Amino acid sequence: MVDATLSDQMFGQFRRRRLTALAVPALILCYLAYAFVAFDVASLAGRARLDNAAILLSDFWSYKTHVTRDNRAGDLTIAIEGESKGTYPAGMRPDWVQVDGDVTRIDLGQGHLVTYDAAGARYDVPGYGRIDIRPEAGKLVLTAPEPLPDWINASDTRVSVTTEAGRFAYTRSKVETFRYQPGWELFFFTLDSPFYGKSLGELTGLALWGDRIDPDRPNIRAILSDIWTNKMWRHGDVVWAMFETVLMAFLGTFGAAIVALPLAFLAASNFTPVRVIRFGFRRLFDFVRGVDGLIWTIILSRAFGPGPMTGALAILITDAGSFGKTFSEALENIDEKQVEGIRSTGANGVQRARFGVIPQVTPVLISQVLYYLESNTRSATVIGAIVGGGIGLMLTQAIITQKDWEEVAYYMVLIVLLVMLMDTLSGWLRRRLIKG
Repeated sequence: MVDATLSDQMFGQFRRRRLTALAVPALILCYLAYAFVAFDVASLAGRARLDNAAILLSDFWSYKTHVTRDNRAGDLTIAIEGESKGTYPAGMRPDWVQVDGDVTRIDLGQGHLVTYDAAGARYDVPGYGRIDIRPEAGKLVLTAPEPLPDWINASDTRVSVTTEAGRFAYTRSKVETFRYQPGWELFFFTLDSPFYGKSLGELTGLALWGDRIDPDRPNIRAILSDIWTNKMWRHGDVVWAMFETVLMAFLGTFGAAIVALPLAFLAASNFTPVRVIRFGFRRLFDFVRGVDGLIWTIILSRAFGPGPMTGALAILITDAGSFGKTFSEALENIDEKQVEGIRSTGANGVQRARFGVIPQVTPVLISQVLYYLESNTRSATVIGAIVGGGIGLMLTQAIITQKDWEEVAYYMVLIVLLVMLMDTLSGWLRRRLIKG
């Protein structure tokens, strides 16, 4: 009888565990189904534009050259990314653009040829035919093989063509052709630099033994100056922005640690026996770290104005709460025997804390501070976008333009490299300081 009862209990436990094992995945599936419906994933997937995503990704690693003719004045402008800082000076143009009087021929490669002339413009597309546009009576007349494919959009005021070789747009005011090419053009030298277009060997020769291009300074100095003051990529501004980002993270993190350490003693039960004081400081830590750093950033930018110091204060306030909690917990877990040994020598409270407590919690403090420094380097990018400082501001400005995606990729690469550098540096410091 006892064996039968024990057997029933065992089988009952097995059944309950089996039901639990089935119930947990079922609940997860139910939640995922609810999220799928609540967030309207099906509609979101239907609205996705994969072609736009492909264009965006290509903009990360390529650049486009604008060849623009003003249809009213007849002026021809060739500019990289369409910016005045990247405009080809008079008498200088890429070899795939040929100008003969009023006729401009643009070779987009793969047999794609665009021609501007006095009558209008033509685009010869291999495998399709000729697209001819000419203005008549204030309207644009399009002549092309019928039916028009979906990569041609035409109206009385605008005709645009998008092919794998480039893009072409004709309006009453101007005609413009975009040619995409791989790489980050003008990354080192702009078109007005005497070092533009020279190979690495030529630059090396100029730097070491070539005649001075600028009589007032050596070529190596002129080369470095042109790179540093590059008007397109702004390397000097980028380096300063990276420094501001690291400075925000450094000042905020270590400032928070300095503020939190003495307050942590007041929140630790083995150092502050008065319950009301401990409760007050613990709730203060909860409040400070409970408000997200971005909220503190917005509040402080309203109070103190934009700037890197405002970002550092936002990090300081947020991390002071986090450090206060972790530091107080570390203080509560110290070995009291070591403190008692220091007390037996007649040491006062400050000396007991200095020689009996701090050496025990130092590894935890250093580990936490360095980890937060690494994390705050990444957070300072977002905070900088709000308070107007650091690489985050430059990244936001590049995104807002909706055209400088190669600069966005450049800044993202720098941010990732900076985080990797800080991770390596903090790991090395942890090993050296803790073991030392």
